[in-house]
Parts: sequence; C-alpha cells; structure tokens
Amino acid sequence: MVLEMLNPMHYNITSMVPEVMPAATMPILLLTGLLLLVWNYEDTSSIPGPGYCMGIGPLISHGRFLWMGIGSACNYYNKMYGEFMRVWICGEETLIISKSSSMFHVMKHSHYSSRFGSKLGLQCIGMHENGIIFNNNPALWKAIRPFFIKALSGPGLVRMVAICVESIITHLDRLEEVTNESGYVDVLTLMRRIMLDTSNMLFLGIPLDETAIVIKIQGYFDAWQALLLKPDIFFKISWLYKKYEKSVKDLKDAIEILIEEKRHRISTAEKLEECMDFATELIFAEKRGDLTRENVNQCILEMLIAAPDTMSVSVLFMLFLIAKHPKVEESIMKEIQTVVGERDIKIDDVQKLKVVENFIYESMRYQPVVDLVMRKALRDDVIDGYPVKKGTNIILNIGRMHRLEFFPKPNEFTLENFAKNVPYRYFQPFGFGPRGCAGKFIAMVMMKAILVTLLRRFHVQTLQGGCVENMQKKNDLSLHPDETNNMLEMIFTPRNSDKCLEH
Repeated sequence: MVLEMLNPMHYNITSMVPEVMPAATMPILLLTGLLLLVWNYEDTSSIPGPGYCMGIGPLISHGRFLWMGIGSACNYYNKMYGEFMRVWICGEETLIISKSSSMFHVMKHSHYSSRFGSKLGLQCIGMHENGIIFNNNPALWKAIRPFFIKALSGPGLVRMVAICVESIITHLDRLEEVTNESGYVDVLTLMRRIMLDTSNMLFLGIPLDETAIVIKIQGYFDAWQALLLKPDIFFKISWLYKKYEKSVKDLKDAIEILIEEKRHRISTAEKLEECMDFATELIFAEKRGDLTRENVNQCILEMLIAAPDTMSVSVLFMLFLIAKHPKVEESIMKEIQTVVGERDIKIDDVQKLKVVENFIYESMRYQPVVDLVMRKALRDDVIDGYPVKKGTNIILNIGRMHRLEFFPKPNEFTLENFAKNVPYRYFQPFGFGPRGCAGKFIAMVMMKAILVTLLRRFHVQTLQGGCVENMQKKNDLSLHPDETNNMLEMIFTPRNSDKCLEH
C-alpha cells in the first residue's frame, strides 16, 4: 500500500496537495515517503541480524568491526543473533556463520573461492589481485596457487624437516640473543626468527637480517589488519594511513632487495638446478610473461611472512599450554623418546607422532590464532535454507564453531577431545576445499619438528600466573597476544640440568 501510494505512475502527488499548503510541506512529504521506503527495506531479509533502521544499522555494524576487531565482532554478533546471521560491512551485506553444515557448504564449493576486503586497503598492502592470501580475483588466484602447492608439498615438504631442525638448533644455541637479564626467553621473537629463517632457506635462499625483517613483518601485519575493512573515506585523509603506508613500504623495499639479489644469482648461475626453488619458479614465470613483477614480488613476500605471522603465535600458545599441563607434557615426552629417541626428528617420524599431533590439534581448537575465514559469493546460492545473493560477503567463524559442536569437552583443554576420530566438517583449523590453506601440511610438519626439537632439549615454564586463559589478546584478523605484556616470556630449563630434574 505504501509503495503504491508513493508511485508517481499511480498518482500525481502535487494534485493531491491543496494550493494553500505551505511550500515547505512538499519536501517534507517527499522526505517522509523516502524514509518509509528505506524503513521498509529492513524487513526484506529473512536472515537474523540487526535492523537496517534507515541506514544506521549498517553504520553501527561496520563501526563495531572497526572498534572491536573482526574476530571479536563476529563472536559478539553470533552470540546475539545466532550461528547464521547478517550484518553489513562497508555497506555490503555480510553473513557471519559459525554452523558446521553451512561452513562445510561454503568451503566445499568453488563459487566461494573469492575473498573480500577494502579495495583501497588491499591495494595499499599489495594484495589486491596479487599474491595468494587475499587475492580476490579468482582467475589470477588460480594461476598463482599451483606455484604455492608445488613448493609446499612433495620434495619441499621432505626438505623442510631437516632445514627446520637445523634452524631450531642454531637458534637454540644462540638463545642468549632472545633472553633478558632475568633469564626469561622472548619466545615470540625466537619463533619468528626460526620460521623466517626456515622459510627463507626453503623458498628464497638469500641471506637476510632476521632481526630487521621480523620487525618489518610485524609492521606490515599491523597495517594489513588495520586497513582491511577501512571505508574509502579513510584513504582520502593521508595523515590517517601514512604510518601504515610506510610500514608496508619498509617491508616491500627490504624484500625487493632480496629478490633482486635472487634475480642476479639466477642470471649468473652455471647450473640452474642449484637455484630451483619457489622464487626461481616465479621469476621464470615472469620472464615467460605469465606473471607480472609486482605479482612475483608479492608472492615471495607472502611466502616469507606466512609462518612468522601466525604459526609463531600458535607455537607460543602451545608452549604455554604444555607448561600448564604437566601430564600432557609427560605424554608428549614419552612419545618423543619412543619414536625419535636421541636423534633429530626425520620425515618418517612425523606420521608416528600421534600424541604430538593430537596436542597440536587440541591447541589450535582451544586457543586458535586464525579463527575466521573471509569469502565472497560469486553467484546466487542457498545455504541451509537461506538465500544468498551474488556478491554477499561471508565470514566463517571457525573458532566459535570448534567450541559449539561435536567435541565432548569443548570449553576445556584436554586431549580427550581428539581421543576419537573427528570428522573434518567439525574441525577446520586450515579450512578445506578449493581455497583451503595451501600450507596446511607443511605447517603441521613444521610445528611437530619445532616441538620435538625444542622439548627434547628444554623444559618450559611460564612466569608466575602466566597462562593462555588470562593472556591479554586482540581478536581481529587473527588472534594475537598483547606483546607489550612481559608475561609472554618463558623460562627454558635444559632437560639434563638439576633444576629440570626437580620437575
């Protein structure tokens, strides 16, 4: 009825207004009609969520994501409106899903293989239609992905174990570099250096300044997280994003210098077989005209930052959990002694370390680092009975799902949660399907190698009162601890020392 009354094809509105009516009344009537139309919009969606409320709803929901962080906002909205709900980000409809059946549907199908985010923000950090992590051009992403798959599996996976073990031993021998005067170890810095060193030796092979690059990676990640969902107006005010732009440039410039050295070595190499690795394959693709230089540089940058960015925090959480759960540590150490003994871990040992594997899985379930996945619908679809239009943004709240379904003790850290086989639809720390994490297998192997090598050598303790539950964290693009808090440091006691034997 309201729509019909406001349709100018049905009525001549001016003829309905008496001539004696004040001139200001006509604009008021038109504005009222417009508001009625806008108000009527909020009832068009059958998906639970906050009201549109004349455009105020989208502003509030987007503002909440910017204020609380992506992860925290997702948990807030799922808790308030249910496990399948709708908000708006940058004015676009966005679904937040923490229901396993809906997640399975999204991950499984290729028409959800695109990501979403601010175009200007992604351009600033170099990920817009470049690289693999947030490349939202499906055709370009498909052209890049095979390079990552090849590097992260097969011979590269086998080589990684020996390279990672060598790096761990080297860094543990220099533990004083990350140990303060009180004898407390900066575990995050240690892990970031190990993972950067391992990634560099595997994928680029050019000597670098670990300390400087690790700092630049953190600056880059902060910029990525800050700019991903910013509205376009933010980028029109230069002083707002200038510091982020500088952080991005600092890392890009440093990586570009390394890549140029790689190009030089390739051009002067007598035997190319000695240079063949991930970076070399990409550079050859550029020379063939298959990839742009910008894309090649971004791919190498992303390969180098991936492990220091997230896996280092995952291992930190794992060490904190081991320190709090001595029985779990005892089970792990018994398995290490049985499978590995006194030698270094080898690739053949990896599949036999079931207790270590279940510990890693339970750690990632209980205290995840990457607990959400961002996608975009490339065509109209129906998910669990709800219509989803092409272009709809989707956030899969994996961390919440892991605490809602299947597991017998979802809110406790216990290896009992993985005592039986867990159907993969209920546990997705790396995702699956067309856009699942390309590095999930090598990540598991690397974490096993790190834990085995470190725990064979050291017993780990937190500072008094330190545990993952009371650790201050920020849940945004990923869940990271507050690094200004010195409670992140740990005590490493050699296994063969008297102090360790007392434990």
